[in-house]
Amino acid sequence: MAFTIFFATSTGKTEDVADRLKELLPGTEAKDVDSIGGVDDLTSAEALICCVPTWNTGADEARSGTAWDDLVQEIPDQDFAGKPVAILGLGDSSGYSDFFCDAMEELHSAFVSAGAKVIGKTATDGYTYDDSKSVIDGKFCGLPLDEDNESELTDQRLNAWITQIQSEA
Repeated sequence: MAFTIFFATSTGKTEDVADRLKELLPGTEAKDVDSIGGVDDLTSAEALICCVPTWNTGADEARSGTAWDDLVQEIPDQDFAGKPVAILGLGDSSGYSDFFCDAMEELHSAFVSAGAKVIGKTATDGYTYDDSKSVIDGKFCGLPLDEDNESELTDQRLNAWITQIQSEA
């Protein structure tokens, strides 16, 4: 299964993680959602890895503060029936502990509404945070990463997650 990595970034950290994913998944393309032609680029991918930061902490919508906020409105109207979609979020578990990686949930809800097969849910064990909208049925709806406070755990988490999503796709 060929994944395409879609990312949006404000500070460059999400792009850095997308580039690391690209290195770990040879033959994978990474695309900045600011530069794509719209939701059609998402629907044409065989399988997706969507990388999203959380900036608008505490907001009910438009939580990423990036181009994902516009795309997330269009995704539910598309046909993603059975298409594997993995979601990776960046957040600050210390400074914004009540809103850790909240933007992942918006993408999750949009893709589920469009019929996608969301893969890559992860256990909450090993994370320090107070609350997250991205915890659904006791698990994160994707892979949360904290490059501000836990960057030393990123490589280990990415490697385990890649193995997981490849087996779930």
